Amino acid sequence: MFIDNSQGTDVPTDPPASGALPEYQYEDVRLMLLGSLTSVQNTIALLFKLNYAEPNDWSRPLATGRPDEVMAILTKRVRVD
Repeated sequence: MFIDNSQGTDVPTDPPASGALPEYQYEDVRLMLLGSLTSVQNTIALLFKLNYAEPNDWSRPLATGRPDEVMAILTKRVRVD
């Protein structure tokens, strides 16, 4: 059963207007990796180690039509100030 501990107290339930969180603008940015399958996979792993993007956020490696070359694409929302 839920017991409301705020009854009988003077604790405000709404955050103060002056303490409102700022709103930020966001834009999409698209990154494309082109190279051998190994180099693309290694770069995705490096960007993950740098906490930039999760490996599952990237597209599957897609053939470009050039010998031994693939492409992977990432679309990420970034904050702009």
